[in-house]
Amino acid sequence: FPIYVMGSSRARAVLLDPSAAGDPIWEAVKAEARSEAEKEPILSSFLYASVLSHDCLERALSFVLANRLEDPTLLATQLIDIFNDVMMNDVDIRRSIRLDAQAFKGRDPSCAQYSWALLYLKGYHSLQSYRIAHVLWNQGRKVLALALQSRISEVFAVDIHPAAKIGEGILLDHGTGLVIGETAVVGNWVSLMQGVTLGGTGKEHGDRHPKIGQGALLGAGATILGNITVGEGAMIAAGSLVLKHVPPHSMAVGNPAKVVGYTEKEDPSLTMKHDARRDYFEHVAGSFPDSRSNGEFYRYYL
Repeated sequence: FPIYVMGSSRARAVLLDPSAAGDPIWEAVKAEARSEAEKEPILSSFLYASVLSHDCLERALSFVLANRLEDPTLLATQLIDIFNDVMMNDVDIRRSIRLDAQAFKGRDPSCAQYSWALLYLKGYHSLQSYRIAHVLWNQGRKVLALALQSRISEVFAVDIHPAAKIGEGILLDHGTGLVIGETAVVGNWVSLMQGVTLGGTGKEHGDRHPKIGQGALLGAGATILGNITVGEGAMIAAGSLVLKHVPPHSMAVGNPAKVVGYTEKEDPSLTMKHDARRDYFEHVAGSFPDSRSNGEFYRYYL
């Protein structure tokens, strides 16, 4: 599997030969689970059932997701069989679940271990559940995919249409309130904070949702509407309403959002620097007379 190594640039991705290197993320998850079981004996049964009783990451993830998503209609045993069948036979998902795990551990300071993403983080759970629903949708099993989407929304408060296209190395930080529409496209290495909406603008049919370029960072509560493009490496500030195309490597802020500057060469999704240009704003604000109000400054500059 290609293992994504965190660094200042996504160009530092390297390809490991699984036959030679094994599965380092799965080995790390097992080692972490053993260590945690020793520290917290009360969780030893849970850790054994969720991790240590399985022979690969895919089967462990199937078990975890099935037990989170089960209900009287979708039984855990049935979901485990469905999830195992999808993941064990789809090399793209097998790669993505590892790259996503690295994204969570590498970009989220609160995720100190790979096993934490697998076992406890609903952003990771909802993302991998979507990936399974997406495969089912593409296989023509649309009713099952929609039933799974509905259950994902109930359990994780994340609503991703199974037809949406999402790349790999994705971080859904917190996840709560995230909405991604049917024709949305999210590129590789994108980071999305809680409350992000990739939606339509009304009752249009056809291709009607945003397209997010590789390496973009979408801040908490950002709303992006319509068949527009957020360029590669762009940053959308928290709470912004985006209704027009955003150029690559630019920063869009406000309601409605306006481009106010440009990011450094590193993708903001990797650096996770939401205030990457704070020094710039401080410099510009300091160059204006004190008599100008904040409102006057923003009207002048934007």
